Amino acid sequence: MQKLVLYLLILSLVSLLAACALGYYLAKSVLKPVGTISDRMKDITANKLHLRLIGYNEKDEFGELAASFNKALDIIETSFESQKMFVSNVSHELRTPLATLIGEIDLSLLKERTAEEYRNTLINSRQDTSKLIKLLNGLLDLAKASYDENNMSMSPVKIDEALLEAVELVLKGNPEYDIKLIFNQGIMENTELSIIGNEYLLKTAFVNLMENNCKYSHNKTSTVEISLIDKRVILRFSDTGIGIPEDEIEHLFTPFFRGTNKKYVQGNGIGLALVKKVIVLHKGIINIHSVVDKGTTFTIEFTVN
Repeated sequence: MQKLVLYLLILSLVSLLAACALGYYLAKSVLKPVGTISDRMKDITANKLHLRLIGYNEKDEFGELAASFNKALDIIETSFESQKMFVSNVSHELRTPLATLIGEIDLSLLKERTAEEYRNTLINSRQDTSKLIKLLNGLLDLAKASYDENNMSMSPVKIDEALLEAVELVLKGNPEYDIKLIFNQGIMENTELSIIGNEYLLKTAFVNLMENNCKYSHNKTSTVEISLIDKRVILRFSDTGIGIPEDEIEHLFTPFFRGTNKKYVQGNGIGLALVKKVIVLHKGIINIHSVVDKGTTFTIEFTVN
């Protein structure tokens, strides 16, 4: 009996050691992919965002983990590239008017000039400064439209009232423009056309669309129609201008994109990108229909409360 107890103790000790060794080996083998993923993740830096975790079976847990990491890296890489492009374009857009402004001033200081020449220099400098201010305002609005909805001041906004105020802003800054506002079917005097949104950004989007119509229209006119169909308020901003080539429409909402129409009117390519962000932020839909030399129509849809 004493020998049996001794043998059982020895067997238990050996079994325990074997179980520990086997458990350690199995745990290390099972967790080895985690270590491999960790090592590969250390190689991925801001300058190597193109690297991905490959060679995993997407049907098991580690494959799903690697796929999740790769998806996150795709989003981060896209954000970094967008940021680089944005900074590059902003630098270029800011550098040009500033260089022109400094050039005008330096030229006027080279020698004594007449009062009329100084006046012309001031007029040109004022125009360049106005372009710069407009660019900066556009960049600030674009940044504001990129905020998270939860971090933005949102309240009930009456679309018709915001539209009327936007018309006033456009005409105040551009008296030569003509805005035709048409209330179509479904719009009654007591109709409540409210959505939850940011009034400032909505008015900014409407102003950009109307100014865009007028700038590229031969008669500097924008026709704005507002309709209500099945709890959906539909806005159409139309012009009879130069139109947009079909191959450029898909790039129209890209920040700083300027199509072939840039030879007709000066701009910085921010306005329509801002419009798209504002509409998406307010859970709306925007579509474009354009025919070259006949005109362009921007259609926006919101679901009213």
